[in-house]
Amino acid sequence: MNNLYVISGVTGMTGNELARQLLKQNDKIIGFDNFFASSIDTVRDLSGNEDFEFYEYDINNKEQMQSLKEKVRAKKGSYEQLIYINCAAVVHTEHFYHIERTFTTNVLGMKDFLDQAIELGADIYINCSTSEVYSMASWSEGGVKESDYLIMANAEHSQRTSYATGKLLTEFFMKDAVDKMLIKGCSIRFANVYSKNELYPKHIIPHILHSLAETNGEVVLLENSKKNKRTFLHNSDSCSAVIALVQSPDALDGTVYNVATEEEISIVDLVGLCAKYLGISDPKITFSGYRASDPERRLLNTEKIRSRTNWKPQVSLDLGIQQCVEALRR
Repeated sequence: MNNLYVISGVTGMTGNELARQLLKQNDKIIGFDNFFASSIDTVRDLSGNEDFEFYEYDINNKEQMQSLKEKVRAKKGSYEQLIYINCAAVVHTEHFYHIERTFTTNVLGMKDFLDQAIELGADIYINCSTSEVYSMASWSEGGVKESDYLIMANAEHSQRTSYATGKLLTEFFMKDAVDKMLIKGCSIRFANVYSKNELYPKHIIPHILHSLAETNGEVVLLENSKKNKRTFLHNSDSCSAVIALVQSPDALDGTVYNVATEEEISIVDLVGLCAKYLGISDPKITFSGYRASDPERRLLNTEKIRSRTNWKPQVSLDLGIQQCVEALRR
């Protein structure tokens, strides 16, 4: 008997790849999305699969969530486990500064989705959080650990911190539910995730690739990028981490897991890498604008998830960029 997965934000970058990996395991998926930053096109190829059931629902719409609950209730008895995965989030950087928008979806929506899972007797709830939680203390020798103390920017310095604070609050809800033995689960702090199938060039890798390809080798970056370094996690690896945690009962203790790679690269060098695979020999970078509360480095320690599951990243940054370029040229 296979599992029944309920996935919010299923047409988003994480949700649609996760659906593909789970369908390969012959699991059943009920997914929904409101297309805030995605499109039905990302899962159109899955529409003919009888194990993939999609609804255009909004996690903040009470009537739609009630309808979802009844659909899940009607089907859950036919499956070994009922597993909820919350991928719904207001994530693009341009939305970080809209406090009510991020709070409504990222916090209230997550909590309502968690309450639904508990009410239906779900076995597992996976809460997709973010490495933004580390804010201004996102690097230490060997990478920042889940147990390290958090140092966030203050309210006067950056409203962007409201996004990180909201995600941190969802981790508290997750831990509390597990401690009360209402459900098993955990939270995941992803590093900078990228995908060859990103719909909009909002994140840094698709922004660089689209800019270079469309302007004959030019890209505009923030002044921060002169110093910033990051690690980048391929979407297939972020989703395999979710599955690895689901399949590791002892890891579902309500705590947090870093999911990242150890391939740190400067943003300037990232431009060079993207240009290389686009066949551009001398990319031109223009620096304009500045983002407050943007840490110079973000390096996560992944010892915890590696020790408690069999997960490790499989896609190198070189290979991932090549895949993105190939997809861009189609």
